[in-house]
Amino acid sequence: MAIDTPANAVPPAALWLGGLGALPFVVLATAHTLSTGEAAALTGFALAAYGAVILSFLGGIHWGLAVAPGGIGGSLTMPLTLSVVPSLVGWGALLAPDPANLLILAATFLTVLVLDQWAANNGQAPPWYPRLRIPLTAVVVTTLLAGAFL
Repeated sequence: MAIDTPANAVPPAALWLGGLGALPFVVLATAHTLSTGEAAALTGFALAAYGAVILSFLGGIHWGLAVAPGGIGGSLTMPLTLSVVPSLVGWGALLAPDPANLLILAATFLTVLVLDQWAANNGQAPPWYPRLRIPLTAVVVTTLLAGAFL
């Protein structure tokens, strides 16, 4: 287990805001699994739409890391290209039928987590970032899979 130091401790604001951002996934997945008919369709779409929005946000983080002063350096083509992929996949997932839309989103959240870990390991993201993203991604993927299968 890593020792909390100022460099790897998750800032309290990131922890609270990340947790609050995960709450709609839990609420919507619960509502979706308990709903039938039109309500199930609405809550399923709301879950997928929120997932697409958050994927777009995560891609924006990578854009910000790439263009920040003292950022990654070198060519920005690949980092900037990768940063827009989550938004495009999220949008595409909204066009996919149920439950494929939620499965696409879950897989993409896991893929972005791998990119986040890579960025932190290579000094392109703060060392604490994976410590925030891993539990949040676990909640998000669990709720998306529950919405897809339950």
